[in-house]
Amino acid sequence: MQLHRHTSTAYDPRERGLDIGRTWDAQTRNTAKLYSDFFTTLGVAPQKVRDIAERSHEALRVWSPALAEEAEGWADGAGLETWELSVVNARTEILAAAPKKVSSHECSTAVYAPAGTGAPQTMQTWDWHDDLAPEGLLLELDPSRGRTTKTFTEFGTLGKIGVNSEGLGLHFNILAHSSDDDSAGVPVHAIARRILDEASSIEQAIAIASSARVSASTVFTVFTAGSTPRRAVSIETSPAGTAVVDPGGDGWLLHTNHFLDPVLAEEDAIDDGALSPQRLAHLGRVTPELAGLSVADRAKQFCSSEGASSVVCFHPDASAPRHEQWQTLLTISIDAVNCSLTYAAANPADAARDGFQVF
Repeated sequence: MQLHRHTSTAYDPRERGLDIGRTWDAQTRNTAKLYSDFFTTLGVAPQKVRDIAERSHEALRVWSPALAEEAEGWADGAGLETWELSVVNARTEILAAAPKKVSSHECSTAVYAPAGTGAPQTMQTWDWHDDLAPEGLLLELDPSRGRTTKTFTEFGTLGKIGVNSEGLGLHFNILAHSSDDDSAGVPVHAIARRILDEASSIEQAIAIASSARVSASTVFTVFTAGSTPRRAVSIETSPAGTAVVDPGGDGWLLHTNHFLDPVLAEEDAIDDGALSPQRLAHLGRVTPELAGLSVADRAKQFCSSEGASSVVCFHPDASAPRHEQWQTLLTISIDAVNCSLTYAAANPADAARDGFQVF
């Protein structure tokens, strides 16, 4: 995956979207085409894709008019209709309606936020289909005067993993629940972005996530650099409800792709072939050694002695259909104190060897 950087200084949402869309028109159009073809492969009829994309955007408009305006500007700038951009922005909502499900082999997150004033230390892998994300975007913007958001995202999604200048960071993992449906809720990627744009505390992040009607499940692991009683939580959202998971007594908060809340976990819809439980168990084994390490050393330990063959590192299986091939496309750590993202377009083992960049 080739990563690009973009800084937008526009305060007006539509102008900001136009700026992004005009600058990255080719990448945005290509990503929209890739996802449209992907959903056809998964058995979602083109008219249903458009229907969910349109209704999900309308749900966004009701919930966050400013983000809807930005998405519309992005689409216009890239020469797309709004629903075509929404095919990417609402890609999780469309996936929830797909008759062919893809295994949940994506994203392992570890956050260390002990009580006190120590800076949180984090690490996440983003695992996805490499042919759907040949290019990615590191986006810096000012949602309001005096406030900055930085996020890694795809061309067409409003946000994903990120941090803001208020000292709040967010990691992002997909989930699956039996209540997921085709009712076209607020895009979960837009929820992540609104948390980054507006939240300054854990409580505000929970309130924002809980206020959205969703049709697909995900988890937002949020944490703060501030010295507060509650420094990190995982906010698990589903159409059946929202739950909050706190760190363990050691300050570690770990998440992969299955529900940890005991009530929501009763109807977890993770597929039988997913490696989410194994990855969570792996994180539980390696985290005692992660605290206090540099980002590079943290990435190396994230894999343990297994290196790139670790369960948290995915490599494409050339014998499998393209829509079933997974790859660790990104390793990322969030510095909430300095509002920065340390990243590498690689799995943790290779990133530890070859180095990280800072955004």
